[in-house]
Amino acid sequence: MSSTMIDLFLRSLWETVLMTGASGAISFVFGLPLGLALVVTDRGGIAQNLWVNRILGGIVNGFRAVPFIILLVALIPLTRLIAGTSIGTWAAIVPLSIAATPYYARIAEVSLREVDRGLIEAVRAMGGSRWAIVREVLVPEAMPGIVAGFTVTLVTLVGASAMAGAIGAGGLGDLAIRYGYQRFETSVMIAVVAVLIVMVSALQWAGDRLVARLDRRVA
Repeated sequence: MSSTMIDLFLRSLWETVLMTGASGAISFVFGLPLGLALVVTDRGGIAQNLWVNRILGGIVNGFRAVPFIILLVALIPLTRLIAGTSIGTWAAIVPLSIAATPYYARIAEVSLREVDRGLIEAVRAMGGSRWAIVREVLVPEAMPGIVAGFTVTLVTLVGASAMAGAIGAGGLGDLAIRYGYQRFETSVMIAVVAVLIVMVSALQWAGDRLVARLDRRVA
């Protein structure tokens, strides 16, 4: 590759890292509380409220049912309102975050549901509040699954950010389409694929190591 192409490649890599990191952080901040809300308001939950649970579940399912490429287009007015533009890296973070939040919420919900109910009842018997149950039992006990699910979400976001490049979001996906596909520069396409594989492998490795350290069942 020429020096110009290398500079373009590094800039695209940074844009992909930025999109993945920012949207991943947002999905964690909003997705985990949403997953908690789905668990605690469900039947038999510590704050049972079936109407709230059904409404939240319907919203989550609605967003998850829409293919990401369609969501990108449908959210253009909202993206323009929030980011001031509908193209570019910062604009792509909006639909990426909105798509990833319900996705991660469902993954977190599964992990939270696997917490031993005996522990929850024990805290209840000792007079623990709902917040104490969430803080001392639900989140700590489900932490390995929560981290594993977040790792899966980040890996998914790497692929989604590449897809966002198809509509001008920048990043490695945009580079692969404009140079690797449209200009038939095979070396660029191969380099992009190789870097994406390395990114996904690194994320998965780091996530697996962290889960192993958090898992109390591992001796």
